[in-house]
Amino acid sequence: MTQESLYGIHAVDAALDAKELLELWVAVERLTDRRMAPLLQKAAAQALPVREWPGTLLSQRLHTDKHQGAGGLLRAFPEQDFGALLERLDGRGFLLVLDGILDPRNLGACLRSAEAAGVDAVILPKDNACPVNATVRKAAAGSASRVPVCVVTNLARTLSALQERGFWLVGMAGEGEQSLYGLDLTMPLAMVLGGEEKGLRRLTREHCDYLAQIPMAGAIESLNVSVAAGVCLFEAARQRRSASTARDAGQEKSA
Repeated sequence: MTQESLYGIHAVDAALDAKELLELWVAVERLTDRRMAPLLQKAAAQALPVREWPGTLLSQRLHTDKHQGAGGLLRAFPEQDFGALLERLDGRGFLLVLDGILDPRNLGACLRSAEAAGVDAVILPKDNACPVNATVRKAAAGSASRVPVCVVTNLARTLSALQERGFWLVGMAGEGEQSLYGLDLTMPLAMVLGGEEKGLRRLTREHCDYLAQIPMAGAIESLNVSVAAGVCLFEAARQRRSASTARDAGQEKSA
């Protein structure tokens, strides 16, 4: 498997925080740049090799001159085993399923939203979808390594397995009959979103328990998939937090 690299001070900093790097690469001319000090300190704390090259050579290694003097060699992406995930969740949890996202920046943004909303894992199909590559990991700013990601070969079979374990599948579609805000999202939940152009595939739609839509104002018919993911995930997170708070309050009264 070809090892990938990423670049840019903020991207490298996030990758170091997520322990995604095998090596830190620095342009010799930028060693005195105050922004390099935190990167070098984090690399030292993790005992990572630091490679120092002239900026022109670093540009050749990274295939760009927009690296800001910092780059790094990425560790292999840590895919999670779906069977082990099912056993760990034991019929409980909050999942995001992405059906055929092709743009790596969209996928990276979805992973960031998933981590921020407290999603237990993200499920992706192996085929006809963007892999979790260096561009995705840069856009995810470390979230690709902090939220478990399962890549599955048969998404329809995976959805069936989730339903058998007690998960409810809510698919997002512009023509969905129900509003996202009218659904109970506090149950064991998998939010299912489709790709940028075609949305949910037929088999994926057929497996969903509900098809819902985000109410839209004005002439806009749809949102970018990463924006839609953020809206859906944080609505679910809001409901789940409220339900948890209510349960805790009820237990205190009964105690």
